[in-house]
Amino acid sequence: MLRKGFARTGRGFAGLALAVLVGGAADTSAPLDIAHWRQAFARPDHAPNPAGNPATPEKVALGAKLFEDARLSGAGDVACASCHQAELSFSDGVDRHVGHDGQPLDRRTPPLWNLAWGLSLFWDGRAPSLEAQAMVPIENEREMAGNLQTALRTLSADPQIRQGFAQAFPDDPAVTQANLAKALAAFQRTLVSPETRFDRWVKGDDAALEPDELAGFSLFVGKAGCVACHHGWRFTDEAFHDIGLASEDKGRGPVLRVGAADHAFKTPSLRERVWSAPYMHDGSLATFEDVIDHYAGHVVQRPTLSADIPRRIALSEGERAQLVAFLNTLSSDDPPRPASLPARTMTLGDVADAVPASTVSQKDRRFTPGAILLKLGEALRILNDDTRVHNVRLDGPGKSFSSDAQNPGDTVTIGFDQPGHYDVICGIHPEMRLSVDVAQSR
Repeated sequence: MLRKGFARTGRGFAGLALAVLVGGAADTSAPLDIAHWRQAFARPDHAPNPAGNPATPEKVALGAKLFEDARLSGAGDVACASCHQAELSFSDGVDRHVGHDGQPLDRRTPPLWNLAWGLSLFWDGRAPSLEAQAMVPIENEREMAGNLQTALRTLSADPQIRQGFAQAFPDDPAVTQANLAKALAAFQRTLVSPETRFDRWVKGDDAALEPDELAGFSLFVGKAGCVACHHGWRFTDEAFHDIGLASEDKGRGPVLRVGAADHAFKTPSLRERVWSAPYMHDGSLATFEDVIDHYAGHVVQRPTLSADIPRRIALSEGERAQLVAFLNTLSSDDPPRPASLPARTMTLGDVADAVPASTVSQKDRRFTPGAILLKLGEALRILNDDTRVHNVRLDGPGKSFSSDAQNPGDTVTIGFDQPGHYDVICGIHPEMRLSVDVAQSR
């Protein structure tokens, strides 16, 4: 079931550099820096594993079984796997799944690949972890319409399920909501997309991509500007952008209670997307060609439009075909199976050693410095010297703070009345992470 535009021609390119191709002719003024981009898109050698829920074979096996278990739903007829189908990149192949009320759900079923690296979940980022995300659809009256306590009692009555929980959680063998969430999350973290021909090219196989595909990659990281949001090996910045879709859905804005984030949705990964059409949060674009056409001339202009997307992309028909050819290389030729990648306990968003500072920059979607030391009585000043709108969210001992929209040039000032460690993120660009340690003043 290959999607539109998924086609192959003969191999043959083995050079170490390629100019952007325009209308079939090379433009030698814009060579592709292959060494740089190979490093930028290199796959990791392990998957992140939270200290609070370390993966074990028993826990993953239990999570996989629960993922298929319809007893989690109210009517006993819907499982997680009903919408997240493995052969469709753990999505469902339709624009919006029909809910329990017989009406389409508000948003497209997202694929589940590579969520171990996710900084927030759902299209609007309202869940901070896979453990939190896993519980939401179960009790959503339009999705699984279940009751967690009822489902847990039903599962507890099954001797095989009780045994599975005992093996997965030997120190706490009960069939509880917390253990259910941990098992489902542990399984989902194993859903790592496999290597594709693009990955073989990244690893140094110059013949892995055809000339048109490599030309499409040149457009992707160059003229078309896709890499502004789709970067890293997963091809997502984990941020929230209004990309100008004609939709009334406010997305991230109501979650943050920040109007500047209205219509903004999480950047989807481009991995295995051939198998997960249609596209966008509402499934409104059926093919890669439709997606490119949107950016090339159908972006709705409004104040909340992301600063990271071009207002119009001028691409020839040949360039559009090359861009589609490249996007296809990020998917497997056959329905993908999860790759085996070892888990390693780590903290997402690790930063360098803290330095004494009271003013932090936000330029280029990055807190600089990334970790600071303060003393009680000192105020933290965060300057938006970027071209984008940001939002400052802080959590720590006895203190929780969230700014409104922080426009370019704005400064957010925060005081502290307790010593301790504080974490700061941008609610619109969650990869922006700042570590703050406040010491007792002397």
